[in-house]
Amino acid sequence: MRIEDNHLIRRVTIGETEITLLGTAHVSHESVADVEHEILEGNHDAIAVELCPSRHRSLTDPASLEQLDLFQAVRSGKAGMVMASLALGAYQQRLADQFDIKPGAELEAAAAGARRSGKPLWLVDRDIGTTLKRVYRSIPWWQRPTIVTGLFLGLISRQDIEDDEIERLKQGDMLEATFRDFAAQSPALHEPLIAERDRYMAARLLEELKQAAERPKRVLVVMGAGHLNGVEQALSESADISARQARETRQQLETLPPPARWPKFLPWILVAVILTGFAIGFSRGTDLGLRLIVEWVVINGSLCALGSALARAHPVTIVGSFFAAPLTSLNPTIGAGLVSSLIELAMRRPRVADFRELRDAVKHWRGWWHNRVSRTLLVFLFAATGSMAGTYIAGFRILDALI
Repeated sequence: MRIEDNHLIRRVTIGETEITLLGTAHVSHESVADVEHEILEGNHDAIAVELCPSRHRSLTDPASLEQLDLFQAVRSGKAGMVMASLALGAYQQRLADQFDIKPGAELEAAAAGARRSGKPLWLVDRDIGTTLKRVYRSIPWWQRPTIVTGLFLGLISRQDIEDDEIERLKQGDMLEATFRDFAAQSPALHEPLIAERDRYMAARLLEELKQAAERPKRVLVVMGAGHLNGVEQALSESADISARQARETRQQLETLPPPARWPKFLPWILVAVILTGFAIGFSRGTDLGLRLIVEWVVINGSLCALGSALARAHPVTIVGSFFAAPLTSLNPTIGAGLVSSLIELAMRRPRVADFRELRDAVKHWRGWWHNRVSRTLLVFLFAATGSMAGTYIAGFRILDALI
C-alpha cells in the first residue's frame, strides 16, 4: 500500500490551513514507510495521530503497565475494563507475533517523527475506555453478555489471525475488526465504535486548530484507512464552527450515556424476595426456615468457590469465597468478586515481574492463569459469575420450596 494511491490521501482546507488525512493499515510495513516519507517530505507544521493519551502512553512506554494499581482498579470496579484492555492488547500482540509487525507501528512512527522534528503532536482519538463503555451501554442489556463473551473468546482462545481479518485491518479499524462479528450486524454498535470516533477526531482537530496561538498552515493526520471518509465528511461539515463549539462536540462525545435505572433496583428487589422467603419459611416452621438458609449458603457459596477454583485461586481465597458469597449476595453494595479478588491479592501479591510480563502472558489463554495480575482478574470475574448464578439458582429453590 503506497500513499500515491489517491484513496489513501484526503486533503481538506479550512481557512488557510490544509489538513492532509493519511490513511494507513495498522498491520503494514508499507504504512510505516508512508508515514516516515510524508513527515520528511510534507513540511507540516503539526502532526495528529489516531491515539488517545492512554494508548499513546502504552505504545511509547512499554513499562506503563508496571504502574497499574491493581488493588485500586479492583476496588473501584474497573477490573472488567482492565480485562477488556488486556484482551485487546492480546489480540494486537498476536498480530505482532504472527506478521512480524507491531500493530500501530505507523502511529508510533508519526509520534516519533513529531518529536524529532519538534512539531506539535496532537492526540485526537477518544479515550479507549470511554469508547468501550459507550459501546457497552449502546446495546440492549440482554446482548451485553454475548459481546463480552465474544470479545474474550475471539481475542484469547484462537492462536492465529486469519487472512480475512488482516484484510479488514488493512482497510478498516482495529476496534471494528475486534468486534467484527457484531459491528456489521448492529448499527447501535457501529455508531460508538466508528461513527462517533470520526466526529470526535474531527472535533479534536478543529479544537486544536482554532485555539492555536499561531494557526498552522499544514497539518498531517495519521489514521486508519477506515476513518478517512467519516473524518473528511465531518471536517467538511464543521469547518466553520468555533473552538468553543468544537470543544462542546468533543465533550458531548466523551459523556457516558446514563445507565438504565431499573437494573439498580433489581438486586435490592431480589434481596427483598430472598429475605421474605426466609421469613415465610420460619413462619411455617423452624426446620423449613433453617433448610432454606442452609440451601442458600451451600448453593451460593459453592458456586462462588467453584468460580475461584476455576481461576486457580489460592486455597484461602476459595474458602473465603464460599463464606463471602452468601453474605455479599444479600448486600448489593459489596460484590463477591470484589471480596474474592481482594483476598487473592492479599495471599498472592503481584510482583513487579508479573506486571512487566503481563502483555506477553495474556497472549495465549493459558497465560491468564499463570500471571498473578491476570489471575486476580480472573478470580474477580469467575467468583462474581459463580455468586450471581448461585443467587438465582438458590432463589428459585427457595421459591419452589415455598410454593
